[in-house]
Amino acid sequence: MSEPTTFGRIDADGTVYLKTAAGERVVGSWQAGTPEEGLAHFARRFADLVTEVDLIEARLGSGTADAAHSLSTIRRLRGSLDTAHVIGDVDGLAARLDKLATIAEEKAGAARAARDAARVEAAARKTALVEEAEKIAAEATGWKAAGDRLKEILDEWKTIHGVDKKTDGELWKRYAAARDGFTRRRGAHFAVLDASRKQAQGRKDELVAEAESLADSTEWNATATRLKELMSEWKAAPRASKEAEQKLWERFRAAQDTFFSRRSEVFSARDAELKGHLDRKQELLAQAEAIDVDADPRAAQAKLREIQGQWHDIGRVPRDAAAGLDRRLRAIEDRVKHAMDAAWRRTAPEESPLLAQMREQVAEAEQRLAKAQAAGDARRIREAQQALEAKRKFLALAEHSG
Repeated sequence: MSEPTTFGRIDADGTVYLKTAAGERVVGSWQAGTPEEGLAHFARRFADLVTEVDLIEARLGSGTADAAHSLSTIRRLRGSLDTAHVIGDVDGLAARLDKLATIAEEKAGAARAARDAARVEAAARKTALVEEAEKIAAEATGWKAAGDRLKEILDEWKTIHGVDKKTDGELWKRYAAARDGFTRRRGAHFAVLDASRKQAQGRKDELVAEAESLADSTEWNATATRLKELMSEWKAAPRASKEAEQKLWERFRAAQDTFFSRRSEVFSARDAELKGHLDRKQELLAQAEAIDVDADPRAAQAKLREIQGQWHDIGRVPRDAAAGLDRRLRAIEDRVKHAMDAAWRRTAPEESPLLAQMREQVAEAEQRLAKAQAAGDARRIREAQQALEAKRKFLALAEHSG
């Protein structure tokens, strides 16, 4: 703050004068002390005005002030300067206030524009919500999702402020009408649905009855296929009432579970049996692959014939393992055959015991086929026929080579 004497004086009778660019004017009277004390008193009053202006300026600059309110205060202060009982640079403060008034007017205008824009945006948002509600009311068939969305629209509606009362009232009437229209259409839909549910219950009663009749079946493949078809028909059929649907579903699932549990037990036992066959055939393969064919082809052939007999008696193995086992056995059979062929070529036909041995093998294969035919075992018959044909083929080749 400048020296008070720069902007004021007190004459001999105690009259206090403020010095301005327009000249001096009386701002008060001082009788309580020295002129210096009087000037300091009026200077403090001016300092209070400056502090208030500083605060207004800071708030306008930071954006925390209401520009319109600040403008009103600035105008009030500016108007009071001409009669203010103060000593100080009133002209400078007036210039500051005029500048602040311009700033405040600009900010107030911007705030009004922002409020107008916000009002337009709020009206647009509510209009969009109303239009969505009207579309839902006219078109939606996802009843739960649509009903939930209408509630969400209402919740969002409540958060939107700033729309003028008339526009807001008109938009609300449209929303309420849309919501009521949706409620009526949904009610009509469920009235029709209730009627269809009774019909659906009759159809599902039939599906349950058939499923329960199949629960004890041993026609595993055909029954499993039919039960899957029944499941598809169940899914395609309309829903019964909630309580009836649940009870019917429990019976339907129980019938299916009964059948598939029984089938699983049978298949598990069958798999265990086939696994046992696989283990036994793998043991035989290990024995066959350990045969020293080159040392004694005839003994190797005899051992292989013994293994082949056991092999055919064992029976089936898991499908995914069968081809590999057969391939390994054929490889051993080929090794023995090549060794016997080589031995045959080294021996005169009339002296070769191999032909006699192969004829014995053919005779044995014929006997096994006859036993299988007598037993009526289709699998054993088929396997015995295959083995006999192979041995006859080997014998024919051997005799032809001789």
